[in-house]
Amino acid sequence: MTDSIADMLTRIRNATAARRKRVDIPASRLKTDIARILQSEGYIHSFKQVDVVVEKGQSARSMLRVQLKYGSRGENVISGIQRVSRPGRRVYFGRDSVPPVLAGLGTSILTTSRGVMTGREAVKVGVGGEVLCNVW
Repeated sequence: MTDSIADMLTRIRNATAARRKRVDIPASRLKTDIARILQSEGYIHSFKQVDVVVEKGQSARSMLRVQLKYGSRGENVISGIQRVSRPGRRVYFGRDSVPPVLAGLGTSILTTSRGVMTGREAVKVGVGGEVLCNVW
């Protein structure tokens, strides 16, 4: 797999479209940071890292178990999630040019020299970086 972040976002997008309560994603440190931001921004309910045995006789794989969040009437909290920077086309923004997502109603997730953070946090701190994805 060449783009594991796109795989994570697609799994979340497909699970919300199918009204699943949770989704399992192969874990990495970057994916854990993205899930932490999604939880702090209110897009998912919670997440935790679990060890799952995929096939009998093999060692356990570390997975992120993401509990998805829906509104009081069952509407999706995540109405859209989009990968911006890809392995074939990296997208970077400077500290003064981080654009708002959906006129400020959405969130962009950036990886910066100071770690993974939202676009609003990056503007406050005064750093730019690579835009991983947009969520609204």
